[in-house]
Amino acid sequence: MTRRIKTTVVGSYPVPSWLIGNSSRPVLRDAVMAVLKTQELAGLDLISDGELMRFDPSHPETNGMVDYFASRMDGIRKHFSLSDFDRFRSDRASGYRLLTAGMVVGKIQDGTLNLPRDFELVSTLTKLPLKFTCTGPHMLARVLTNCFYRDLADLAMDIAVVLRRQLEYIEAGTIQLDEACIAGYPEDAPWAAEAINHVLDGLLNEKAVHICFGNYGGQPTLRGFWRNLIPFLNSLRADHLVVEFARRGYDELNVFTELDPRLRLGIGLIDIKDNEVESPDLIASRIEQVVKVLGPERLQYVNPDCGFWMLQRSVADRKMRALVEGRDLFEGQA
Repeated sequence: MTRRIKTTVVGSYPVPSWLIGNSSRPVLRDAVMAVLKTQELAGLDLISDGELMRFDPSHPETNGMVDYFASRMDGIRKHFSLSDFDRFRSDRASGYRLLTAGMVVGKIQDGTLNLPRDFELVSTLTKLPLKFTCTGPHMLARVLTNCFYRDLADLAMDIAVVLRRQLEYIEAGTIQLDEACIAGYPEDAPWAAEAINHVLDGLLNEKAVHICFGNYGGQPTLRGFWRNLIPFLNSLRADHLVVEFARRGYDELNVFTELDPRLRLGIGLIDIKDNEVESPDLIASRIEQVVKVLGPERLQYVNPDCGFWMLQRSVADRKMRALVEGRDLFEGQA
């Protein structure tokens, strides 16, 4: 049966406990295979590698979506002096991190970042459509301390050049840029969109942008409203947007009637900041509400609000199954 609304994840998955003690390449391959198979058994239509390759056992409180990139690209220093910390305290670019992700001290270059190699490992482990995720240039620019570029716009564009050069070799069914800072900085929209679009224009297949209000240690980190982001979203040259709703509620749905018709949506129906597993009935009712407000053609995907990395595996697995069962329930009733 062909599904009109597809189910997917945002990207990350809880790190298996046995990977923490041994992150060698063969063990990592087995862990990724387990994650892919778990999503397949849950019935998801579009799956991801769980972002396990970005996990750092020495920094387990994050899922690596920033540090993985900052530690590999040239031009970023990860060793900090006392004066570096003083500078960061007086100029908190990220607004929520206790420490900066890195000091930008030179022109941003690829360094040892090798996203095509990451995808090559994953692509041989499943026959289902794959989503490949990548932290976007605005977020990376915002969580670094800039000591080199004239402004953040220039920094973001050089990051975008590196990311595009890497991602244009990747033949995933969908490539998703994750932008978890723009919701708190709508004033950055013009230069953020320019950098993001530079990356999107180099992608081969379906292009997605994920926007959320933060998920650091299972907590939202930004304040803002979707209505302030609509002009920014309309300027993106993406195929669909992946947006957070389950945690915030659905009162802002009507704002998305102002979204450009060419942009379709992946709507968050699963709250990843809560251990309670949503029922299929609740998922179906949320889909019904979205379709009623935005129309049946706008909704392309249903997904969690954000990544699953901070949940227990058993909870994440049950939430994925509930998402699929709720979608099936809605489509069986529609």
